[in-house]
Amino acid sequence: MHATITHGLRLTAVACLLASRPAVATAQSTSDSAPSKTTAAILVAHGGGDEWNAKVEALAAALRSERPVEVAYLMGDGARAHRFQDAVKRLEKQAVAEIVVVPVLVSSFSGHYDQVRYLAGQQVTLDTAMSHHLHMAGLEPANTSVPLRITRAIDDAPELARVLADRALAIAPAPAGRALFIIGHGPNSAEDYAEWMARLRIVADSVSKLTGFADVRIELMRDDAPAHVRAEAIRRIRDLIELQHAATKQDVVVVPVLVARGDVNNVKVPRDLAGLPIAYRGDGLLFHPAMVAWAKRRIQEAASAPVSSHP
Repeated sequence: MHATITHGLRLTAVACLLASRPAVATAQSTSDSAPSKTTAAILVAHGGGDEWNAKVEALAAALRSERPVEVAYLMGDGARAHRFQDAVKRLEKQAVAEIVVVPVLVSSFSGHYDQVRYLAGQQVTLDTAMSHHLHMAGLEPANTSVPLRITRAIDDAPELARVLADRALAIAPAPAGRALFIIGHGPNSAEDYAEWMARLRIVADSVSKLTGFADVRIELMRDDAPAHVRAEAIRRIRDLIELQHAATKQDVVVVPVLVARGDVNNVKVPRDLAGLPIAYRGDGLLFHPAMVAWAKRRIQEAASAPVSSHP
């Protein structure tokens, strides 16, 4: 994908809608006396180490001025202490009218998104690995009479483009004549890969309009895919970056589309791109004010939508 940009263009709202799916909100409540009959939220994230989880907690804290918000993790160090079913019970005790589940995930097309759907009570069949992750963390579907509404993940949200644009401009404040490469984690299957890319290309086009980079491209590293699939993905990424460098004669700015800093940002991307002429910082999407706006919008959209029995 190649895009020539001019400065000063503003991001337009993206209207590529996915079918509704369940979502989760996370973080511990700060009060047991939340207003009754309100819409609460659970942020459900992948989970990682303390530093990774702290970014999700910060997002939850920024949302609590408007409603009760809990946090749940699918795996990692904090998963057992932040179980989905426990978050639902805490909100249930506050007599909330409904709970919006917000998946803090890059894409709605992944095994982790299906885990969120499963925990929220939707009919979904998990593969062996996804089931094992939930079992190891002690996670199970919530038994509750409170309606649960699931939102889309981040997908092609316009707020994502704003975050990526800011991350890129922090590395290259004068982007004219330079190239930008956005690198993501990506799914295992070819079908899900196509869904990820269809939405992230929309985001990349918006980043182009927001920034002024001469060339903006995006690819996925397919990190959890079979070794030969991942190896081919990395070869393609390296080839694209080399082409960008040849065209611009400047280091290529590389920005990850990952929720927070972890092993992928800090270790795998630098290792996979070693030796290439790049400028890379590795910051995640959190914590950024645009992601607060994204979460608020997801909650408001879900709360105002008709209840559906199927995603």
